[in-house]
Amino acid sequence: MHDELIARAQAWLAEDPDPETRDELAGLIDAADVDELAARFGGTLQFGTAGLRGELGAGPMRMNRTVVIRAAAGLAAYLKKQGHEGGLVVIGYDARHKSEDFARDTAAVMTGAGLRAAVLPRPLPTPVLAYAIRHLGAVAGVEVTASHNPPRDNGYKVYLGDGSQIVPPADIDIAEEIAAVPSLTVVPRPTEGWETLDDSVLDAYLARTDAVLAPGSPRTARTVYTAMHGVGTDVLLAAFARAGFPAPALVAEQAEPDPDFPTVAFPNPEEPGAMDLAFAKARETDPDLVIANDPDADRCAVAVKDGEDWRMLRGDEVGALLAAHLVDRGAQGTFAESIVSSSLLGRIAEKAGLRYEETLTGFKWIARVDGLRYGYEEALGYCVDPEGVRDKDGITAALLITELASVLKARGRTLLDLLDDLAVAHGLHATDQLSVRVQDLSVIANAMRRLREQPPTELAGLAITRAEDLTQGTDTLPPTDGLRYTLQGARVIVRPSGTEPKLKCYLEVVVPVATHADLPAARARATDLLTTIKRDLSTAAGI
Repeated sequence: MHDELIARAQAWLAEDPDPETRDELAGLIDAADVDELAARFGGTLQFGTAGLRGELGAGPMRMNRTVVIRAAAGLAAYLKKQGHEGGLVVIGYDARHKSEDFARDTAAVMTGAGLRAAVLPRPLPTPVLAYAIRHLGAVAGVEVTASHNPPRDNGYKVYLGDGSQIVPPADIDIAEEIAAVPSLTVVPRPTEGWETLDDSVLDAYLARTDAVLAPGSPRTARTVYTAMHGVGTDVLLAAFARAGFPAPALVAEQAEPDPDFPTVAFPNPEEPGAMDLAFAKARETDPDLVIANDPDADRCAVAVKDGEDWRMLRGDEVGALLAAHLVDRGAQGTFAESIVSSSLLGRIAEKAGLRYEETLTGFKWIARVDGLRYGYEEALGYCVDPEGVRDKDGITAALLITELASVLKARGRTLLDLLDDLAVAHGLHATDQLSVRVQDLSVIANAMRRLREQPPTELAGLAITRAEDLTQGTDTLPPTDGLRYTLQGARVIVRPSGTEPKLKCYLEVVVPVATHADLPAARARATDLLTTIKRDLSTAAGI
């Protein structure tokens, strides 16, 4: 085993085009560090519906230039088999470590395979890449990003020509083509021949952002903005200036791209502490709302003043607010969300006489809904302009929520007032999440097995009226690894994360509310139920 491992590592080393990972791997081989070599050569990063994502480093279980070149070669072979010989592949990248290298390698591989490649001019938000695919008539797009993962990670996200991310069976077909690449020596990689785009694509995207706002709407809301050390600042400022909003007050420490994300433990607005600097800036400038993007700016977080201090709105709260705003503006089409998001969207759509659809988790599914007008996911993802960007877009979502805050401000009201109105109209929909990050993935598998073998019959004293194992699929959903429990006045979904080593449990309770005066009691009841459901679910899952 030891000799075989060293031999595999040496074969990899012989092909590796990157001096940095070559040195790293040579050091591990010289030290005969069997444990570390086993961790890196114990398999290969799996190419799934999120593409690739993993920690940077040498070896097939890490993100590096060798893995990316193979992935690009597999994607090129897949595209040619689909009849796209000579088609355009557009490539975007964020400001993480190695992102630009991975983008350049992808362009070289596409060019060498007889496809045309165009690379965005610099690190830009993921939604600009998603927009560029449709705008330029590309057959596919690649975005090099690990979104809001830790600094040591990077990733590789693939879109097809409709501008939405890949779904099965495309991911399996591409994975087979990647596995069929015998060696890097057979992958032509010219040093030129692809196009580096100028700012005209970005200008076209920015011109399109105007479409999300109502002509003549109020544009008075004042904001504090953080890009969370990512690539959002310049594009968001340009979009806000075009729209005529007051210039956001920037969280200076987080405004410039920095792949080390020095001020946050995790560059995700949902993580504890990530918004602390933004809240400090808000206490100093007293804006109407705080807006944060994640590092590739496809997600949008919103915080509001609640009493004396600031609090993040949940993704489900922002999702409902944007839906109510679009209904108020007379939007037509289908409203869609993933199964882990709040059922309040369905109530809002139903009352407005609009079609509503639930999909599996991820914008790759939401973006494919027929006649989509608006889609969202509780993890801070909102698609408010599906004709322009068939994916979540943190820039246009920020524009739309700031327009809503401006409309309400003109009426002497706030986002929290509108949330109260929605609770009285449709019941208080309160959501929470039980999220367990693990070192050992078997913990997740064991929890899922335990729930399947010994399913709970009640949670927080509420009887489970229906238990569904989603691996079987349903009338409206394809199969996925998850469990859904319907309770009297509540819903729970349990699933392994697709992008991180986490078990995620999504909880929702619905408490009827007769009048605004009943809201405090309803909130207390909802908080109590969510806390107890969390506790009972933890026990049932053994986590």
